[in-house]
Amino acid sequence: MLGKYIRLILAILITALSVFLFINSFVGLGVVAVIISSLLILFHFKNEMNLLAFIFIRKSKFSTVEGILNKVKHPERMIKSQEAYYYYLLGLTQAQTHQPALAEKSFKKALSTGLRLKSDQAMAKLNLAGFYLAKRNKKLAKIHIQEAKKLDKQKMLTAQIREVEHMMKRI
Repeated sequence: MLGKYIRLILAILITALSVFLFINSFVGLGVVAVIISSLLILFHFKNEMNLLAFIFIRKSKFSTVEGILNKVKHPERMIKSQEAYYYYLLGLTQAQTHQPALAEKSFKKALSTGLRLKSDQAMAKLNLAGFYLAKRNKKLAKIHIQEAKKLDKQKMLTAQIREVEHMMKRI
């Protein structure tokens, strides 16, 4: 995993090389250089480990996701949004592998670092509400459910929110 600034410097150098190749009529090599520089720029904004983890989460292979995320040595060196999604993915994985204490810490870290999408923030808040409900902390669970309702604009989590509210009534 290359540093975030090294990727940009390499992308600039490869783009300059591609311009040179186009000028000297090496069009095929110029196109390859443009593709490589585009990938470097893409991976500057989207971490390849996070992308790979998203793919395996969709396939519900959580042990593989955990192995991929464990390969990241210094998540604090990522761009803030990448770091937030790293902790979000880690929290989802830990919640599915029955590690609620670690998942709670990961979701809190993801929210404090700054998840971009409101639906992801709502999902993290809903998971936190579930963890607090399991600890019998009804007050914090209710706060997180209310925040999840506000963040869920597209009504994708209404069934899960109702389920957690129903569980809260039993306590």
